[in-house]
Amino acid sequence: MHVNTADLIWMNGEFVAWEDAKVHVLTHGLHYGTGVFEGVRAYETERGTAIFRHDRHISRLRQSSSLYYMDLPYSDEEIRQATHELIARNGFKSCYIRPLVYRGYGPMGLDPLDNPVDVMIAVWEWGAYLGEEGQKNGIRAKVSSWRRISPESLIPHAKASGQYLNSVLAKIEASKAGYEEAILLDHNSHVCEGTGENIFVVKKGKIATPGHSNSILDGINRASVIEIAEDLGYEVVERDIARAELNMCDELFLTGTAAELTPVREIDDQEIGPPGPITKHIQEVFTDALKGRAQQYAHWLDFVEVPSKA
Repeated sequence: MHVNTADLIWMNGEFVAWEDAKVHVLTHGLHYGTGVFEGVRAYETERGTAIFRHDRHISRLRQSSSLYYMDLPYSDEEIRQATHELIARNGFKSCYIRPLVYRGYGPMGLDPLDNPVDVMIAVWEWGAYLGEEGQKNGIRAKVSSWRRISPESLIPHAKASGQYLNSVLAKIEASKAGYEEAILLDHNSHVCEGTGENIFVVKKGKIATPGHSNSILDGINRASVIEIAEDLGYEVVERDIARAELNMCDELFLTGTAAELTPVREIDDQEIGPPGPITKHIQEVFTDALKGRAQQYAHWLDFVEVPSKA
């Protein structure tokens, strides 16, 4: 999936040309994965460009940084304003936003505390991660042979760069086997999440999703979908989910910033079926919330103030 280039990237407080946004080859994060990041989206709405749940994303970026002993050298508001200006300067109406906080060039070795903490923000135009066809008709997934990282080894609640090697292995395995996505089990063999999405199971009208003790990343779109589902009158339970429940459910769907809300129509070569009524109902309202068409969720939107030409 090729990245569409933009004009500018924000690096440590400055706007630099896309092709000049470079780091030293001895950057600590490049060698040891010492970085944390976010995935955020901005959508074109009737009122202008709006970033979905921007405050929650920035606060999770700060939390991830703190969990890995990195002090974010900018305030939340500075990150927010830099993102607004970056979108405006690049002339985007809708885009994907990638902030990254990482240990930069300095001492080499495993102790990172004397290395600088660098920050960058990039934006680019990016369609549905698992494809528009997948969003409409559902995708094929398999349960991965790789387990989700254990909380005894790393910090699943942090969105950390190095941890994604776990997802990369699962994604490659699924891709080579002909599936669009992999579902990972946690260290206790319960259902955890996809390689970059949280997971929801629907059975007899009730919705279940793995909880915090299942090594999930606390997805912001996950929280949004739970709130929407409950507002629509559905019962949502956070609990341990057995692997077999994936095959026995009535409906199955994934949520994430990149994937938005994507139904799963088949798991391990067993048919679940096309997107069901509950999935479609939630997906419709969620999409309206993303695109500024749901007044009830308007407070989730951070509108980008485009500077005047004057």
